[in-house]
Amino acid sequence: MVEKSIWMQQVAADPGHSHWYVERFRAKARAGEDLTGEARLVDAMAPRGARILDAGCGPGRLGGYLAKVGHHVVGVDVDPVLIDAAKQDYPGPDWLVGDLAELDLPARGVTERFDVIVSAGNVVTFLAPSTRVQVLARLRAHLAVDGRVVIGFGANRDYEFTEFLADATEAGFVPDLLLSTWDARPFTDDSDFMVAVLRPS
Repeated sequence: MVEKSIWMQQVAADPGHSHWYVERFRAKARAGEDLTGEARLVDAMAPRGARILDAGCGPGRLGGYLAKVGHHVVGVDVDPVLIDAAKQDYPGPDWLVGDLAELDLPARGVTERFDVIVSAGNVVTFLAPSTRVQVLARLRAHLAVDGRVVIGFGANRDYEFTEFLADATEAGFVPDLLLSTWDARPFTDDSDFMVAVLRPS
């Protein structure tokens, strides 16, 4: 049995947590805040009409933007409340409830591999630590031969950048590019955020 993610442990401890998270981003949208910076970077990397997997899609802000600009998007999240919000707020992509550690989209009728897989919003830090390599390996299995995975997360979240890169190597990736922000600033030893662009090794 796969260990429950940190996110779902939080939901179990506070059943209102997911609803709070959805409303937080709806409020940001109403206030006119920029919620698509991560998606703009992915859009710039992707060919037109790309197949994109939003892994840990939450309430759909990134996948929704990417679909709006013409990509074919599948979003997966372990939290059904977040998937329901994505379906409501961003119709168009295929929004699916699923655990990234057990990701098997061909079994659900999604047979093509993805040109780009994005995992933003600190998703990797909410994974159960015992499943991190397994999740990365499942992402690699769903990636096109010349595809790339883009993962962003902050420091001081119990997942060191060096440990993540070692896990990515174990899962069959090599880094193409390391950034410190979603607006493409270079990564340095002092960076408190990492955006890792990975390709299959």
